[in-house]
Amino acid sequence: MSEQKANIALWPEDASTENRLTGIGRLADSAGNAGAGHLVEFRSFEVKSILNRSVSKRRLSFGWSINPYRGCEFACRYCYARYTHEFMELRDPRMFERRIFIKQNAAWLLQQELRQVREGDEIALGTATDPYQPVERTAKVTRSILEVFARQRGLRLGIVTKSALILRDIDLLTEIAEHNQLVLHLTITTPDTSLARTLEPRAPRPDLRFRAVRELRRAGLQAGILCSPLLPGITDTLAALDEMAMLAKRADASFFCAQPLFLKACSRETFLAFIRQYFPALEASYQARYADDAFVSATYQERMNQLVRSVTKKHGLRERSGDALLTRRPLPATPVQRAQQLLWPEPAKRPARSVSSFQRVMMTS
Repeated sequence: MSEQKANIALWPEDASTENRLTGIGRLADSAGNAGAGHLVEFRSFEVKSILNRSVSKRRLSFGWSINPYRGCEFACRYCYARYTHEFMELRDPRMFERRIFIKQNAAWLLQQELRQVREGDEIALGTATDPYQPVERTAKVTRSILEVFARQRGLRLGIVTKSALILRDIDLLTEIAEHNQLVLHLTITTPDTSLARTLEPRAPRPDLRFRAVRELRRAGLQAGILCSPLLPGITDTLAALDEMAMLAKRADASFFCAQPLFLKACSRETFLAFIRQYFPALEASYQARYADDAFVSATYQERMNQLVRSVTKKHGLRERSGDALLTRRPLPATPVQRAQQLLWPEPAKRPARSVSSFQRVMMTS
């Protein structure tokens, strides 16, 4: 990858741009050009850390997160992580999907930083950007990270993705699962290909994601489905959830869950533009529902919880509850894990640490 300095100014009218940037903004501005795709520019990004402390306003329980990339090519209209580009003074929401930063030396950094991880800590891969977005086919940052994890013992790992590219790494995932608690989460928002194409323009088709779940399960891995976010008036009906749960069962998903749309300010206009174009009759409803808060009401949340519980029970699926990565309450052992249990017993569990509802997600380096 080229390391030449990029010459794109964030304020073209101001020749002193470089002097106005500090911290991560300066790093982003000096990131080397790493190629381009259709409407996408890639930058080589030198970072000082790859393992991030994570606390969450949404009470997610994992302690660490890893994002191999900054920005995501999938361009999901609802993506809450668009704000992470704002730290680099890239404030146009479209830049999140059009300027992708490839983190350099990720595997080496992870190897050093794993010394901070304590027994029982959980690590989530892919919390702010998809670790298997298209650039991963050539950059292979995620694969390099998995190679490090394959040499570890006793970790609790969760991976979240929308991409069938995860199948490329079944060899490493199987090796990791032999010595660590590994749970894979495939996000499938809707089985409707047409809706998925407009909602998540560059993400793989839903049928490819369901197939990926089946293949991961056949490989003996724990892999479930996140039917999130639920879109009020679009994908939140009992019929829609029942269909998703039925398809999850056919894919032999290890678990199934669904959560309502979480609409941060950084993604609000992008998402509402989608609503205006494809579901104009719902715009007023969304404006009112998310007028003062990124979260839905407690009443609506409980209604969705009831629907999810009903369809999971109907189709004999396991729910994913407050355990964000499902590694604290182990799922039924896979054949590989059962064969290993006598050699590598489960480490003693530590009490879960409480997380203040006022703390913010920190997974942006």
